[in-house]
Amino acid sequence: MITLTVLYGTPDDVEKFDEYYTGTHIPLALKVPGLEDAKVTRFLPGPDGSAPEFHLMAQLFFADAEAMGAAMSTEEGRALAADGANLGVTPTILVGSTE
Repeated sequence: MITLTVLYGTPDDVEKFDEYYTGTHIPLALKVPGLEDAKVTRFLPGPDGSAPEFHLMAQLFFADAEAMGAAMSTEEGRALAADGANLGVTPTILVGSTE
């Protein structure tokens, strides 16, 4: 399993970001062919009350690297990647093998 992890810092307007992310970006992600699963984590303050380093983490799961490459090369995958610019936050993107 290959996981594409996208970490978003805290946006200037959290409410606007969350509304767009939930209403537009997630539905685009769910249309990507070959996507096996998707999870979103919204971070909370730490045990000491400190603000989290990131606002949100999205994890997209694919069968393998080939499947991820093929999925992200589709019209739907390209639309998802392009829509990231509409979120107003430059994400950190990681790809890893999940066991």
